[in-house]
Amino acid sequence: MISRIDLRGDALPEGAALRDLLPRAEFDVEAALEKVRPICEDVHHRGDAALIGYAERFDGVRLERVRVPAAALTAALDGLDPLVRAALEESIARARIVHSAQRRAPHPVRVVPGGNVTEKWVPVQRVGLYAPGGRSVYPSSVIMNAVPAQEAGVESMALASPPQKEFGGLPHPTILAACALLGIDEVYAAGGAQAVAMFAYGTESCAPANMVTGPGNIWVAAAKRYFTGRIGIDTEAGPTEIAVLADDTADPVHVASDLISQAEHDPLAAAVLVTDSEALADAVAAELEPQVAATKHVEDRIAPALSGRQSAIVLVDGLEEGLRVVDAYGAEHLEIQTADAAAVAERVKNAGAIFVGPWSPVSLGDYCAGSNHVLPTGGCACHSSGLSVQSFLRGIHIVDYSRDALADVAHHVVTLAEAEDLPAHGAAIRARFGWEVPNR
Repeated sequence: MISRIDLRGDALPEGAALRDLLPRAEFDVEAALEKVRPICEDVHHRGDAALIGYAERFDGVRLERVRVPAAALTAALDGLDPLVRAALEESIARARIVHSAQRRAPHPVRVVPGGNVTEKWVPVQRVGLYAPGGRSVYPSSVIMNAVPAQEAGVESMALASPPQKEFGGLPHPTILAACALLGIDEVYAAGGAQAVAMFAYGTESCAPANMVTGPGNIWVAAAKRYFTGRIGIDTEAGPTEIAVLADDTADPVHVASDLISQAEHDPLAAAVLVTDSEALADAVAAELEPQVAATKHVEDRIAPALSGRQSAIVLVDGLEEGLRVVDAYGAEHLEIQTADAAAVAERVKNAGAIFVGPWSPVSLGDYCAGSNHVLPTGGCACHSSGLSVQSFLRGIHIVDYSRDALADVAHHVVTLAEAEDLPAHGAAIRARFGWEVPNR
């Protein structure tokens, strides 16, 4: 069901050579870009009419309007299963605890007497949030996108989610209920690249946004790339990933269940076990069979995900080699199931989120740990972070120098301006001192 990659015996290669040995899903955003370009430009030119047309073409529903009526949000919350509501409310509360602690205060720095630089943090003014509605419905993603934006102080927030034929062209009612719980009253029945275009360009019913965040399929990722520079994005999210670094202390039942938990997202989902224990590798491989047989979504998601080129059991000589492998892989989700797991986790350099020990599974982080589950995929954890309050803040430097403080450094400014052949830069300094540069 799952392949093996044996890296024991020989010295591990460095950098890209090691990354090339590891499993990874194919996710060609560049190829998808040309297909989403005409959709995005159609939304630019025809606005809501284009969105209505694509809802009929891609989702099989004929919309009268794109914006979801307020009454539908209220009805969705009223009809929500009380147990689901309680779980969503707990998820929101825990996410607020973590994300409220990420707020940043202005940071003044006295460079010299009379010369100060202060960095203030200003939230993005308007954000478009995207909630997928394909194979699964993700109210948890509504929470993970909305809470950090709200805690950052974003003033205007709108959410888009694909229209659902079985719900009369509205987004899934659990998505609508999550919006109601979060106080998001601007919701649109729009999915895919066209939803990103709606936020980027604006339409008759939706004002343009400064930033778009939220996971989605390859078309959403391609649209984000298309609009990079016009709007801010969180990441070009690819298929989900779990890597587990484990030794012979790990429980194979736990490891197998955690690999399956991510494989059920998508046939391209990656499930990777890195271990120095061949006995554990054998036990996990054996455990996968009955657990997969007992669950749901086997043929369309789990089986192709576990048997695909993106998933594998990777055998290494020891913990040091295992750490090198997981750092090279840069997993979206990394579980550490080893002896002294907390100390091992401290040594990891590249991961979207790290889950320590047997009682911190990825499923906890997906819903109720308080952490954010919008995380970098495809190895991007080597250079990028998950969604947080900082994602929605911009640092602005405020420079405040007195006459004496400028005079003290004026000759250096003029010297550097002349070295770069930018005499007008120097002249802007000279003009303040009667064209004579103070020589301190």
